Amino acid sequence: MQEYFSRQNGSTSRRILKIDTKLACWMYLAFCTMCPLTANASDDHVCDRSARSAAIEVGIPVNVLLAIARTETGRQRNGQLWPWPWTVNMEGKGVWFESKEKAREYAQKHYDNGARSFDVGCFQLNHRWHGKHFGNLNEMFDPLENARYAAEFLSRLYAEFGSWTEAASAYHSRTPEFAQKYANRFNRILASLPKSIYPNKSQSILADLTVDPASNSFPLLTSRSKPNLLGSLVPITASRITPIIDVDS
Repeated sequence: MQEYFSRQNGSTSRRILKIDTKLACWMYLAFCTMCPLTANASDDHVCDRSARSAAIEVGIPVNVLLAIARTETGRQRNGQLWPWPWTVNMEGKGVWFESKEKAREYAQKHYDNGARSFDVGCFQLNHRWHGKHFGNLNEMFDPLENARYAAEFLSRLYAEFGSWTEAASAYHSRTPEFAQKYANRFNRILASLPKSIYPNKSQSILADLTVDPASNSFPLLTSRSKPNLLGSLVPITASRITPIIDVDS
């Protein structure tokens, strides 16, 4: 009887072990799905994942942030325009890097040598004007933190202008000639975005570019007098539309 019980108990233990192993595998897969911004995620899509999360957190349309990311760091990959997170525009010279480490090392090296006006990450935040809002350069490169800051900045600009096109142009510059060029590119990219990327009707704003902020559907954007904003992500007299160079090593 004891021998029989032991055999049965061993069989039960093996079944439990198999079940626990399967459960662990499913939990791991679920974790990877729920945490798309880990190192296992494709860098081709990390800017879009960050944009989606940040837009929902802040309360702005996802497509606006997707278009901004492509306007800032978009490059052709497999016939489509995708933003790239490991991008640096160092005082007018734009460079793509294959990894966060190489991009950060490049920016840090130039910073140590005295550079201050350079843009980093998916949304090309300018270190001179916005670096103080981050703990360090590594945090500024983080795609989600980069996206959150860009989303919050855009929401303030939309509250000021009442138009996503004008908010996007001011995001780049308040100098009219530079702002208009940027707005034209932003609008072209926005119009080309398939609605199926993130098919949430409230996030598609192709017909909502000039909504009165007092009556918009995003609760964090309310009508207010024009705040004393910095104005853009770059100095008012500078243009940031420069060629970006791929760096493979």
